[in-house]
Amino acid sequence: MKILHQQGGARLAIEEVAIPVPKAGEVLIKTAVSALCGSEMSTYRGDGRPSGNLGHEAAGVVVAVGPDASGRITVGQRVGVSAIVGWNEQDENYRAGRYTWCDKFTFHCDMHAEYFTIPEQGCHLLPDEIPWDVGVLITGDGLGVPYHTSLKIKAEDIRTVVVYGLGPIGLGNVLLQTFLGRRVIGVDRSPERVDIAKRLGATDTILSTEGADVVARIVELTNGRGADVAIEAAGIPVTAKLCFLSVRKGGTVVFNGEQPAVTLSPSDDFIRRDITAMGSWFYHFSEYPEMRALYESGLAASSLITHQFPFAQADEAYRSMAEGRCGKVLLTHGND
Repeated sequence: MKILHQQGGARLAIEEVAIPVPKAGEVLIKTAVSALCGSEMSTYRGDGRPSGNLGHEAAGVVVAVGPDASGRITVGQRVGVSAIVGWNEQDENYRAGRYTWCDKFTFHCDMHAEYFTIPEQGCHLLPDEIPWDVGVLITGDGLGVPYHTSLKIKAEDIRTVVVYGLGPIGLGNVLLQTFLGRRVIGVDRSPERVDIAKRLGATDTILSTEGADVVARIVELTNGRGADVAIEAAGIPVTAKLCFLSVRKGGTVVFNGEQPAVTLSPSDDFIRRDITAMGSWFYHFSEYPEMRALYESGLAASSLITHQFPFAQADEAYRSMAEGRCGKVLLTHGND
């Protein structure tokens, strides 16, 4: 089979390897579609991997089941997968489908390939009426992170949300928060991504060119009050600081973007303005039915996708992602 190798230095290779054999409790999936994630860019640009790739969002058809399987997943089923898989059956978080909180979990990748294996407890069933492009979004990071984030900011008095960083995760937040009826302000330095945010429903957008006073513009747009919530999806310490300056007294900051340490003042950034800050990572396995229901009720999940490339054109797909002018980018594998 063919698998993508992220060699580093913005170099990719498609290599031929043996089709993996599912181990006990695993399934083998013939890939229909895989999605690029912003978290892959540091590996793509940097040192790469000894083999394989960090692709961790995919959907396809089960073609083999390993020994000791439970029977929940069978050959021929259409599935999307969670890259985070819990293991400790004695852990209440495992039993509740909160794999990221489980005291034992594993991360699975190498999904930019014709086939990949994953433990059966990482599989979500996809009905025939859900297309592959939607399936990979509602079972992976694409919608998973924005949805998991939305559960942390459900208060009815939240009316205005500012999203810093309009990459795929930031755009997912724009789409979902707009669908939930909030006013959304999108901030990014890419004119193309600002335009995508507008198409997804952002009420206001700010192009953060050098010298732009983004905070002043947000304060102006909110009649001097500040946003109710600021979502940091850029993964940049500067924008992390701006989030605290952009929210109102009693406001909330949510971190989606992985980033290095940020210096914050307990007094200035939290105490004296009653600010709440929290993190939101991946999504809980148990949240899939709710994301699927949102799609079925009208959420235009596929509108996050701006580019689709055949697997053979992975180089072009990664260049599009690295240039920072796109939304979600998919690789199609020609498997129905």
